[in-house]
Amino acid sequence: MIKKTFKIKGMHCAGCVSTIERVLLKTSGVHFASANFASESALVEYNEAVATEADLARAVDSAGYKLEVDKMDAVMKSGAGAETVSFKALGMDSPHCAMIVAGALKKMPGVKNVDADFSNTRVKVVFDPTISDEAKISKAISDAGYKPIKEEGRLEEILDKEKLTLKKEVTILKLKLGLGGILAVLIFLGSFPEWFGFMPDVLRNYWTLFLLTTPVQFWVGWQFYSGLKLLLKYRTADMNTLIAIGTLSAYFYSAAVTVFPEFFARGGMAPVVYFDTSAVIVVLILLGRYFEVLMKGRASEAIKKLIGLQPKTAKVLRDGKEVEIPMEEVVVGDLIVVRPGEKIPVDGEVTEGDSEVDESAVTGESMPVHKRIGDLVVGSTINKFGTFTLRATKIGKDTVLARIIKLVEEAQGSKAPIQRLADVTASYFVPAMAVIALTTFAVWLYFGPAPAFSFALINFVAVLIIACPCALGLATPMAIMVSSGSAATRGILIKDAASLEIANKINAIILDKTGTLTQGKPQLTDIIAFSNGNKAEIFRVAASLEQRSEHPLAAAILEYAASLGGRSSHPLDTAISEEALREKINLYKLEDFKAISGKGLRGVLRIDSRTVEAYLGNRQLMADLGLDIALYETEIRKLEEAGKTLMILAIDKKIIGALAVADVVKREAKSAIAALQKNNIEVWMMTGDNARTAQAIAREVGIKNIMSEVMPEEKSEKVRALQKQGLVVAMVGDGINDAPALSQADIGIAMGEGTDIAMESANITLMRGNLTLIPEVINISRRTMRIIRQNLFWAFFYNSAFIPVAAGVLYPFFGILLNPIFAAIAMAASSISVVLNSLRLKRVRV
Repeated sequence: MIKKTFKIKGMHCAGCVSTIERVLLKTSGVHFASANFASESALVEYNEAVATEADLARAVDSAGYKLEVDKMDAVMKSGAGAETVSFKALGMDSPHCAMIVAGALKKMPGVKNVDADFSNTRVKVVFDPTISDEAKISKAISDAGYKPIKEEGRLEEILDKEKLTLKKEVTILKLKLGLGGILAVLIFLGSFPEWFGFMPDVLRNYWTLFLLTTPVQFWVGWQFYSGLKLLLKYRTADMNTLIAIGTLSAYFYSAAVTVFPEFFARGGMAPVVYFDTSAVIVVLILLGRYFEVLMKGRASEAIKKLIGLQPKTAKVLRDGKEVEIPMEEVVVGDLIVVRPGEKIPVDGEVTEGDSEVDESAVTGESMPVHKRIGDLVVGSTINKFGTFTLRATKIGKDTVLARIIKLVEEAQGSKAPIQRLADVTASYFVPAMAVIALTTFAVWLYFGPAPAFSFALINFVAVLIIACPCALGLATPMAIMVSSGSAATRGILIKDAASLEIANKINAIILDKTGTLTQGKPQLTDIIAFSNGNKAEIFRVAASLEQRSEHPLAAAILEYAASLGGRSSHPLDTAISEEALREKINLYKLEDFKAISGKGLRGVLRIDSRTVEAYLGNRQLMADLGLDIALYETEIRKLEEAGKTLMILAIDKKIIGALAVADVVKREAKSAIAALQKNNIEVWMMTGDNARTAQAIAREVGIKNIMSEVMPEEKSEKVRALQKQGLVVAMVGDGINDAPALSQADIGIAMGEGTDIAMESANITLMRGNLTLIPEVINISRRTMRIIRQNLFWAFFYNSAFIPVAAGVLYPFFGILLNPIFAAIAMAASSISVVLNSLRLKRVRV
């Protein structure tokens, strides 16, 4: 199965979405299809062995639309006749902005395909180099009102270039705001001599006001004229178009009054100028843009922090010598030396030495993790203490960090279902506002009181200025961007916006047992000494017997033996009290070792000066030896009923003790499940174990609903069965055999300690595999959806309430008109309020 986005031509309304999705889903091999009217595209998940891109195109063509093969991929694969270039478009920070840039570029000759991603301010263009070139594409982006930066070199270099450009832009904005603000205040004071009688006569002169307003209009407000370029050159309009037309209308009318006062002084009415309206509006809107730039930088800083984590060089062993080389030159298999305090350059396996590694940047876990020979380490994490050597296993875009960056970028660029309404509304907004403004002007001109032209002009400008598709366009994506970025810093990777929305609706969750609820590997849990024996001695004998065994149960005992002495906490700690077990032990010499298939093992041990024959195994081995376990049945059965595997120890044909091994439940499992149940979520445990073992684990963690003895191929069917009951199901797993169930579930959640296949099949990945992150995912989703609904409510309310006021609807009844200056304040406030409200999601709640 692969997922791919295709451009669709011929989509005219939201109703086209369901038609396209229906014909795609009827195509053999298509597993999932989601069309997006706002971006004129469709995301399709299909089986390449069954369906081809040509099949998808034919299906869409049959419905009257045209599906384009992804030219981005086509160019990369064939390189035939076309080139691809990628630009950062500074200022392209809303869906409406992306639509404007894409619209301008698509109208250029030679441009074959455009992908505008506003969340990452990125534009990818496929073009014919014989017709167009990068300079023309860059100019088109500039003409649309955005600052293009070509993406070339390393991510860090692109980021540095973007940062410098943004810093320069902010500096210019500050200068314009400073000078523009001073001039606007003088213009405002001079425009109302009846209010500010202390102002000198020279400031009240129309020619003075004209001279003061001109630099504000054409220098301070120069960036707004990109909207006129769009209108004239590309026959499209944006927010800048409305601002430019509105302020220029006020400016040129006032200039005409200044130059030809006699012409406007008809009917005994003194002509009035609106230089204050023009100048103050330009400065206020620019001030709003300035604050937006600062706050949006905060909203996207998560992805910038992730990119900034990547080290630039690595110390590689070449011909036995340590050489520092750029990251681009590191290849898989290189031996890399990492010293204390250094960042680990790439993903790899420790081959020499050991250390404590701070993985908090990737997993969100604050405690350093001990790494020894054979352990895997993640690139960009920090080596705290020891020096070690690693063998590079993954480099470049294959590293964990690179995949995290890709996932976060995709999540921030994806659309939640709730966003469709806002996107559709915003796409029609600017033309609709232009029509409303012209209608307002005409109605006031012909039916308004004297001076009708002045009333018409003021209300025309007010409608153009107050209209704000930005607030609507930003309502959902800004919240998604902040939320997914904030979640990533806590070790929660959300693949797309739709998953963030659906997680809010989960009412049933299935937890795979092994590796999800449990640690995923056997651990020693109990040591039992029969007849008041010595636990430390029993463990020493058992560990000595297991030292040549390769069985997983032997590994559990030997791992515990190796960890004794100065180790961290272990599940066994609460089960034993003998100090002897707290210190490192010396194993007895083992001779004549023999593994007994399916039953256990035997060996001869040299204990002190004597030689003894010892056996360690199950009930069947003891029966074969003729040993009666009836005296110890109660203790043995109790452990077996708890789902543990028991190994009975016998020396010289006498039973002296037993050891229990189990896949231990994660410490946080019980509290995490309690939190889910508190949220009225039905919790299920799925396992291939028998019913007795499953019930023991379920009792321990507080789960009442159990699916036991489930074969791997049955897991997705179990998920489907719950979905048929009308439940919104989340599946949590970590193994390859969980992948089908993760894909089938409404939300698939993969544990980061699991397999790559599980993570690719899931919608959400928990990087540190901590179960308490599951309730946190639901909490993040609920908070995000609450913020989105608030944003949409205020954006819709703002536009529906204030546009009629700006048009003068209240004037006949209450004599109320909206001054364009206050309209500018309200317009800036609407976008800023959406951004500020979304930034509340950055606050971490535990």
